[in-house]
Amino acid sequence: MASALLALAVVFTGLYAGMMLIFLTGIMPAMARLTDGQFVTAMRRLNEEVPRGLFLLVFLAEVAFPVAALAVPVDDRSDTHMWLLVAGLICVVLNHLVTVAGNIPLNNALASSEASPETHPDTAVREAFESRWNRFHAVRTLFAVGGFALIVSASLS
Repeated sequence: MASALLALAVVFTGLYAGMMLIFLTGIMPAMARLTDGQFVTAMRRLNEEVPRGLFLLVFLAEVAFPVAALAVPVDDRSDTHMWLLVAGLICVVLNHLVTVAGNIPLNNALASSEASPETHPDTAVREAFESRWNRFHAVRTLFAVGGFALIVSASLS
């Protein structure tokens, strides 16, 4: 059971880290080349579509499976294995904290600016959003990739 939970932890942290990395290295650089209006509209649509079904499953499973893998007693678990798994879980949780405290409030502000475009022109909206969102995203991507690497290392120890 512990091996299966650890394998699922590897799979889901890998899926999430991959998505974060794709956003960091492909999607956001492509979005940077859009006009202000195109960028604001595209980010609003992404923020509406991404946090649904499959994404939410991966987002929650990324924490749940490492927790479950730690919770299941294993007689021959080495200290290295346990500490790598704990460190990976800490990274995953920090990723979620950055998401909840940083990116989501910016996404919500972007969505609320849509209700009053006359007082929130696209240039001002983008300036208030893009660089801050990208900084938070870079940090959470580092945590996601680090968590994945540590959990993979735990699975190999």
